[in-house]
Amino acid sequence: MPYIPQAEPAKSSYRADIKITDLGEKIGDPVSAALFPEHILRFRNDRWDQTIGLSDLNEEEWLNHFGRFNPLPDNLNPPLALRYHGHQFRNYNPDIGDGRGFLFAQMRDHENRLMDLATKGSGTTPWSRSGDGKLTLKGGVREILATEMLEALGVETSKTFSLVETGEELERGDEPSPTRSAVMTRLSHSHIRFGTFQRIAAERNEDLMHRLVDYCLTHFYGGAKTDNPAIELFHNVATKAAQLAASYMTAGFVHGVLNTDNINITGESFDYGPWRFTPYWEPGFTAAYFDHEGLYCFARQPEALHWNLAQLASALRLICDSDPLVATLEGFPRSYGEAFTEHFCWRLGVKSEGFDIDKPLVVAAEQALNLKSVTIDQFFFDWGQDALPDDQNYKSDEFKVFANEMAKRIRNRPSKNDYWQSDLPCSLHIEEVETIWEAIATDDDWQPLTRKVEQIRIMGQALRGL
Repeated sequence: MPYIPQAEPAKSSYRADIKITDLGEKIGDPVSAALFPEHILRFRNDRWDQTIGLSDLNEEEWLNHFGRFNPLPDNLNPPLALRYHGHQFRNYNPDIGDGRGFLFAQMRDHENRLMDLATKGSGTTPWSRSGDGKLTLKGGVREILATEMLEALGVETSKTFSLVETGEELERGDEPSPTRSAVMTRLSHSHIRFGTFQRIAAERNEDLMHRLVDYCLTHFYGGAKTDNPAIELFHNVATKAAQLAASYMTAGFVHGVLNTDNINITGESFDYGPWRFTPYWEPGFTAAYFDHEGLYCFARQPEALHWNLAQLASALRLICDSDPLVATLEGFPRSYGEAFTEHFCWRLGVKSEGFDIDKPLVVAAEQALNLKSVTIDQFFFDWGQDALPDDQNYKSDEFKVFANEMAKRIRNRPSKNDYWQSDLPCSLHIEEVETIWEAIATDDDWQPLTRKVEQIRIMGQALRGL
């Protein structure tokens, strides 16, 4: 399957379409949003609000829906906190679910896809345990940056749709407290997680598992095309997971917590906690300070998604034979390799010619990048243009091998965009994230965030070849 980056969003009309309730009352619990003392709009996604027909809302209408969470017309009322289980750092936890968020609305987008709007930081639910169900403003700002950067780099990701500051002071043990609070809304094709299937399997609810498989195939994969829907769904999801892993790697991105409750059925990256971009091609680079064993380090992310797929397969065994599931699992390394070489070529701006032909180019690039003489972003910036670079960073024998491979390739990206005329590539390392936050925390200065989002979107246009 060729890699195709997402097209520029297009305007559509608002079309509510509630489908989640077809799964019955055991899929989630009715909840209410917390009442917040303030509602200050800090971010509104002016690219993606138009795709679901909400671009015409004025600010007060926006805050009414995405700060106070009054229901959208003909939509969920009340919202639902979804139920699921999950492996967290490979330890099974049956006591989780939407603990500080809920599914707020469903509607069709500009491509007639079923879309979800879900929250983070909207208050307690039956699954909050001892938590307050709230979100720090810094956490919301970090998620804006992560989703914008990943979208630009061709990673299928949820979209940060709205961020509203809520005027509370939150106590957190892992950052300076008290700290400012916010409520965030995400837009995604689906919020059905691997852990959703795990919960149903644990409850031995075959009827609900059949209905969930049908729901996912119907609304996310164009409907069942075989008489083995569970196996068909698993094959589709495995393909998406391979593509997600590949795009993480070529983006130099480390998610940090690739638990089964943080992986959804459509292969969209979401739920950004301790994420980071690694400056260099550093296999052991980790994002989470508590990931002492490097379980989810940079190089192990494909393995993590493969392992999570095995847990999904185990859940699906409730309603289907295991042999076809195992066959798909065994095909994951090849599927990942094909997706990785395709995505690597896309980011380099060269035509992909298939895994076996592309492999020498990608292997040469990895061997050269392992020297850590140049950052990942600088490498793709320099080599993604029309002319091959002549720079001291690329004089090693390893880069000479890579340059020879590049010389054989067909360039398929125009380099007329202003991005390619910049002195430096657009990057997003932890130091810049902290600087952006410091401006907000110290001076309530949102301009650095606004400028960064603009820079990221310019890069995204350039990478799409517009």
